Amino acid sequence: MSKHVLLTGFEPFGGDTVNPSALVAQSLDGRVIAGRTVAAVILPSETRSLRDRLEAAIRDTRPELVAGLGYAPKRTALALERVAINVLDFALPDAVGTMRKSDPVARGGPDGRLATLPHAAIVDAWTASGVPGYVSNDAGTGLGNQWLYEVLALTANTAPPTPAGFVHLPCLPAQALEFGANVTPSMSFELMRKGVETLLETVLPWLESRPSAPSKAPSPMWIPRGIREVER
Repeated sequence: MSKHVLLTGFEPFGGDTVNPSALVAQSLDGRVIAGRTVAAVILPSETRSLRDRLEAAIRDTRPELVAGLGYAPKRTALALERVAINVLDFALPDAVGTMRKSDPVARGGPDGRLATLPHAAIVDAWTASGVPGYVSNDAGTGLGNQWLYEVLALTANTAPPTPAGFVHLPCLPAQALEFGANVTPSMSFELMRKGVETLLETVLPWLESRPSAPSKAPSPMWIPRGIREVER
């Protein structure tokens, strides 16, 4: 059986020279946490190749947990995303100039998918360890949202189920200074890294204690604001 965690980050794009998600993921590559080895993969910030790259990483790693990190300059703390929606609507082109406006992530797919991590336990652990973080119900319509939607589709039918989730990171302090420190929240690299370590330290023991998956798929769940059918 695999004893791996797949942890991904994104390369810089859009004029940034660094991406906190790549720095944090790379810093944990090869670490052993709760008996699992972290395998970090840094993804190009490209929409068209994202699903294929994720599928290859999951196939090669055969992880027990998939966690993604992304960069969202206006976030005030670690944002643990709950919902991915089947819409891409970029504010800026991706790293190779591709622009997605009102496009589905997957044509014919469900309007939304719910992340499969123990969100409340993670936020409680962050609070106990002094890491600012919260559950976000809006992953946006960019690459982070696409990552979560694609990975939840790729892990939906694994046996045993493979939990997956995504965290948006705020700016590093040096980036906030460039954007305007008076209007841009930031967090130190050390605190971001501690937050991701705490997430893994919380989720991995949970894997051992969670109940067996039901034999039948759960009924679709309804959530507000125009998203119709959401898969668990």
